[in-house]
Amino acid sequence: MKKPQGLVAIGVAVLFVIIILGNRLFMTLDATERGVIFRPFSTGLDKENVLDPGFHIIAPWNDVFVFDVKEQKSEEPMDVLDRSGLSVNIDVTVRFYPVYNKIGYLYEGFRLDYANLLVIPEVRSTVRQVAGRFTAEEIYSTKRSEVEQAIIDEAGAKLKENNIEMKALLIRSINLPTEIRKAIELKLTQEQESLAYKFKLEKEISEAERKRIAAQGEAVANKIINSSLTPELLKMRGIEATLELAKSPNSKVVIVGGKDGMPLILGNN
Repeated sequence: MKKPQGLVAIGVAVLFVIIILGNRLFMTLDATERGVIFRPFSTGLDKENVLDPGFHIIAPWNDVFVFDVKEQKSEEPMDVLDRSGLSVNIDVTVRFYPVYNKIGYLYEGFRLDYANLLVIPEVRSTVRQVAGRFTAEEIYSTKRSEVEQAIIDEAGAKLKENNIEMKALLIRSINLPTEIRKAIELKLTQEQESLAYKFKLEKEISEAERKRIAAQGEAVANKIINSSLTPELLKMRGIEATLELAKSPNSKVVIVGGKDGMPLILGNN
């Protein structure tokens, strides 16, 4: 009778262990999660074999570090210095996510807090470096897209080297000291007015040139016509026109040899 009791005791003990260690034995990863196993008594951190979403059985003496791999966003306002040492406030938004199959290497270098230890410092550093190559006016107006693209290229490359994919980086706002901003805006307004005046002037010059060329062409044409209108030609054209009129049903009498040798038409209804 002792044997069944012993089996029951063992079963209870096993059940108790499963209940106590259940959270360590069984694990389910969601669709946006990946896991990295750490085996303290054998191979250590398994950087090559990443746990995919789904159900997993884990030895209780091993640890699993779970990464949320969905896209994240960070908004970073910062003060930077332009090429001349002028302070510029730039507010950027960066969107990123960890490379799924490289989270073991990411954990080895930055643990789970890679956003604060890697992404944000790299972005802030790159923004400062890029801003230092431009003037405040270029950052604020004339080369804003160039500044933004340089930050994207350089920050994106640095993050990719550390197994982070940068989805996008946007400059949301650029703020300058009031006096500097007004001076830049005034300069831009004056430049636009100057360009508008230059365009209007060029248009008027072009129109005047067109009229001059047209007038010259008309004068040449008139000169050619006048030089070709001899008295004999005019007389011949007059005769031709008179004869055409004589064909009208109202014409009655045509006298050839009238004044200046031109035909005359007499009588009509």
